[in-house]
Amino acid sequence: MKFLSPLFLLLVTLPVLAQSTASKNVQTFQIGAPQLDTIRKIWVYLPEGYNSSQKRYPVLYMHDAQNLFDAATSYVGEWKVDEYLDSLAIREVIVVGIEHGNEKRIAELTPFPHEKYGGGEADKYLDFLRNTLKPHIDVAYRTLSGKENTGIMGSSLGGLVSFYAILKYPETFGQAGVFSPSFWFSRKIYDYAREAEIGPETRFYFLAGTKEGEETVPDLQEMAELLKEKGVPETNLSVHVIEGGEHNEAFWSREFPAAFEWLYPKQ
Repeated sequence: MKFLSPLFLLLVTLPVLAQSTASKNVQTFQIGAPQLDTIRKIWVYLPEGYNSSQKRYPVLYMHDAQNLFDAATSYVGEWKVDEYLDSLAIREVIVVGIEHGNEKRIAELTPFPHEKYGGGEADKYLDFLRNTLKPHIDVAYRTLSGKENTGIMGSSLGGLVSFYAILKYPETFGQAGVFSPSFWFSRKIYDYAREAEIGPETRFYFLAGTKEGEETVPDLQEMAELLKEKGVPETNLSVHVIEGGEHNEAFWSREFPAAFEWLYPKQ
């Protein structure tokens, strides 16, 4: 099967009655997104000692926030990002989760259109992230705002847009977690990567499972080889193909700690 179900890709949030599982260290707010002509809900995870210190922290931006922290808002299970980060004594990072736009998710998270599914409006979404949301986060919270301390991560279409973001804005993002990326959506992403100027310090963490569809692993490996040919150092490219891994939140939740620890090593 070449394409994943568009119903799965949409990940439309359905009403649920589950009890909230979000950590006390998670807070939310709403912010105007003029680029998207909407108001978007943002989730923020703050390290345990944030309120009792004056430290500044690295930041990780993530997509599909409904599925990151809370079973009560997740469509098909949560990543448990907050539970994992709460368990850490080190590697303190602020995580900013951006809720997807429900029926607009495909459009917002795809840089190039697909002949059947449409899309191709990621530039607007990234304009919001980079020029509206990030400046607000850097003012409202004690962040380390440079690219070396700013990462971006997502899965499926979120993996695709994370990869595109770090190529488009290497001066903003220094590392990307690219989980199960939907590179199939448009072959133009390979052309874009081939032409992109990639800084010598840019770091990529690639993940795919062998049960995600027959194209997922070959597509990811093709992109990894392209980056190597462009001169991305092996030390800056971590590629993981997991036997039995499926295209779902349980897989991404299980693999999040390893990716996080590689992207944000001990300081």
